[in-house]
This record gives sequence, structure tokens and C-alpha cells, in this order.
Amino acid sequence: MTTTVFFGLFLRELEENSHFFPYYKLNYGSNAQKEFRKAYFLQRLNFIDKHIEKKENITVLDCGCGYGTTAIYLSMNNIRTTGTTLEYYFDKIANRKKQWSNYGNIENVIFEYQNILESNFDNNSFDYIILQDTLHHIEPVEESLKIFNKILKKGGKIILVEENGGCLPRRAILYAQRGNKRIIEYYDSKLQEKMLLGNENIRTEKKWVELFEKENFDYLEKETQYIRFYPPFCFKKRKMEKIIEKERKIANNKSFLRNRFFFGVNMVFIKS
Repeated sequence: MTTTVFFGLFLRELEENSHFFPYYKLNYGSNAQKEFRKAYFLQRLNFIDKHIEKKENITVLDCGCGYGTTAIYLSMNNIRTTGTTLEYYFDKIANRKKQWSNYGNIENVIFEYQNILESNFDNNSFDYIILQDTLHHIEPVEESLKIFNKILKKGGKIILVEENGGCLPRRAILYAQRGNKRIIEYYDSKLQEKMLLGNENIRTEKKWVELFEKENFDYLEKETQYIRFYPPFCFKKRKMEKIIEKERKIANNKSFLRNRFFFGVNMVFIKS
């Protein structure tokens, strides 16, 4: 199943299930806003899809899987995926499997409610680990990277899909919301324990590389992708594909704009 076909089926699911809002806003707002969000969603999913080899016996951990959308996509492509989360809506995820069973083998995916810092996965369990809008929430982050290194097979990859911590508009918004309190403590009623939480503790590309290299991961710099530069109103006049193409040219040629004004950054690390 291609990402485009999957997106169409996903939109149909969103229209039938209002509880996804406001987690997903892909089918809300003006046409320009919808195209803006679609561009961001598909670029991230395409990045993940590109870097996962589709062959037999591949195993993937989607850590911090949210509603499990990426894990479901991988299952539709016959990739065995474990999705973990600590979200309050965890009980709603299982119901999605019934609908998606109409389109492919949904039995390739399982979901677990767990704190990755207390996980009991065997060493060398996974070929890939996906961290999409997740790693900036895990604290202490250094401990999590040690765990990922243990449970990832040699030569396995971590696909990091994050907000760009160097984006000046995003940094300003976050500072107005939470000040400089980047790590907080909260109580998980399901696990009945206190834990630390990264309070939208986003980081720059350089900072992520430093953290990963300390844990013996190699950075595949040529694979890095910066996305989402133009605001929604730009999608009124131009097609999504043209805007994405122009953004890629800016990201490749203008480092200041890339580092300071692109919203998202996608990266790949490999266990050496």
C-alpha cells in the first residue's frame, strides 16, 4: 500500500471518527489548511517509508506511537510493528484494527501501554525504531538512547521525526507557553507511578547528533530532511507538490532559513 492510498483511507477514517480531533486536524479548516497539513503528514510518512526496507521478518518498534497510525501503515505493508505509548486514549487504539482489517493484514501490529525506560524487550530485537514526536518527551533522554542501543540489532536504524529545535517562531511559542521549564514530573494513573516528562523539550539537529553519537550511533547526515517552511495561506495559490519542491531547494541552499525557520527535521541514525 502506498502512502498516498493510505492517506485517502485514513481521511475516510477521520471523517467517521470524531474522537481523533484535535489530535489530527487533517480534515478540518479551509482547503489551504488541509493541504498544508497533508503536506506535513505525507512528508513525514514518506520519510519513514523510504528508510524502512520492505522484506520478510523485518521488525519495527514505533515508540510513542500515539494513535498508532504509522504502525498501522507499516502493518498494511506486511511489516511487523510494535507500537508503544503512554497516552490517555490508549484504549481507543485497538478499535482501529477492525476497520483496517478490511484493507490488509492488521495482525502485523500490536500495541502496548508502557514506559520505554521500564521496558523488557530482548536485546537485538528490532531492525528499526521510529521516534516520531516522541524523543523530546522522554527523560532522561540519555537513558532512553542506551535502551534503544541495546534492543536495536547491529546495523539497525533509528528514524527520528521531530520538530526543529532551532526554529525561531516555534521556540518563541513554546517559551510563551512553558517558559524554560523543559522537564516536568507527572503521575501516570495507569502505571501508578511518577515519571519525568520532556515538556516539549525540542532540540536542534546538532544537539540530537551529539546525544546519539555519545551512545555510539552513526549519523546518516545525507539523509536529513527539513520540512514545512511556507505558512498555510501559500497553499491557496500553489499546488502542494510545487511548494514542497520549493521548500526543498531552500533547505538545500539557504542554511540560515533551514536551521531557523523550518518547522520539522527528519533524521536517521544507525547502530554501529
